[in-house]
Amino acid sequence: MSACESYYITSFSIRVHIITWNVGSATPPDDITSLLGLNVGDGNTDMYIIGLQEVNSMINKRLKDALFTDQWSEVCMERLSPFGYVLVTSQRMQGVLLLVFAKYFHLPFLRGVQTETTRTGLGGYWGNKGGVSARMSVYGHTICFLNCHLPAHMENSDQRMEDFESILQQQQFEGQAATGVLDHDVVFWFGDLNFRIDDLEMQVVKSAIDNNKFSILWEKDQLNMAKDSETVLEGFQEGPLKFPPTYKFDVGTNTYDTSGKKRKPAWTDRILWRLRATAPAGAGKRGSISGLTSGAKVTQHNYRSHMEFTVSDHKPVSSIFTLQVRKTRVDIPLVTIIVDDEWNSVADATAIFKLAPNYSRSSWDWIGLFKVGFKHYKDYVGYVWAKQEESDFLRQEHQVIWMHEELPKGSGDFILGYYSNNMSSIVGVTEPFQVIVTHSHIILQNIQGAFQMIHQWE
Repeated sequence: MSACESYYITSFSIRVHIITWNVGSATPPDDITSLLGLNVGDGNTDMYIIGLQEVNSMINKRLKDALFTDQWSEVCMERLSPFGYVLVTSQRMQGVLLLVFAKYFHLPFLRGVQTETTRTGLGGYWGNKGGVSARMSVYGHTICFLNCHLPAHMENSDQRMEDFESILQQQQFEGQAATGVLDHDVVFWFGDLNFRIDDLEMQVVKSAIDNNKFSILWEKDQLNMAKDSETVLEGFQEGPLKFPPTYKFDVGTNTYDTSGKKRKPAWTDRILWRLRATAPAGAGKRGSISGLTSGAKVTQHNYRSHMEFTVSDHKPVSSIFTLQVRKTRVDIPLVTIIVDDEWNSVADATAIFKLAPNYSRSSWDWIGLFKVGFKHYKDYVGYVWAKQEESDFLRQEHQVIWMHEELPKGSGDFILGYYSNNMSSIVGVTEPFQVIVTHSHIILQNIQGAFQMIHQWE
């Protein structure tokens, strides 16, 4: 059995679920099932992108998080891993956190993963505001996910745009065709962007919310107004805001701010996207928006808030997209692993792997044995080095063998994953297979081996 055989993709779709939430230094709620859409049960989501702001960043908490995983990453991994989602990468800048998950079988085709951070708080010295991003090639198409926390307060709309431009200018990726954020085929921009509703009085805003007349508020939304005048926003798209403003609530309630400050409700929490456009010959700048878009199409399926979560003064916002690759292309894993359907004894614990001609191997590569439902690439049960002897250079296939100490103590469903040291990612996986080599089997085999040795001595 082998995973990820070579195949042609004529119209390949990736379903991406993006979440943004200013968590207001709160600890995670007990259940985030509905936020992740796991209660729907369609099972079609390929990637989860989770952008958080104001994750607890007190000094003692950050020291703990440096040694262990922060609570928010942990709860997301715990909830998603049973459904086959693996943490691809994460990036944290003080309170701004970005998590990227994907179904395990997509891992070999998520390549060139890089992350960046840009601080804009206190003139660039403090990371309470700014942007964190993760970029990668997804089945040959470059995508960048950018999570931002921009300056607060009604009067700082211009500063928000300046900080966004600064983030775009400063974030540069190395060794890739797409060096800047906007150079990618698709960009998803989300976060607590902090744009407010201009001009309208509090009672007008609340009346529009109470009567579901959100269109009255759209016209005065600072981000919507900026789209007509700010060049940096050219090409960015957003679905209609058909949900109530997500800020600011009394914590623990669905009641807008009743404190002395009485902040006006606003859609501070947003999710936008942008396709890299190629201008047709002779087209002006405006014509570039409707030009060819490198073979990718983005469809938004929903855009909503989640009123049931009350641990923060913000409500989380989510959106589900389908990214459709329209070009025909060939995708071959860099490493193909062949393994039997079952391991019934220690003698069965072997695998064959084949390397693609363009794969750059390292002597530090390894193959991990992962229990189905593993959280990230370090969450292995055991591993063996994918050693390369001098005599191996001309061989097409290479074999690895697991010793009994590298095998799990119980039976279950497992996969093998080939980890590339040069690429810092898993570049080949198998389909799930069964390991039925229990600890008692290993002990029995050791006893049998010992008796055979005694018999030989006699």
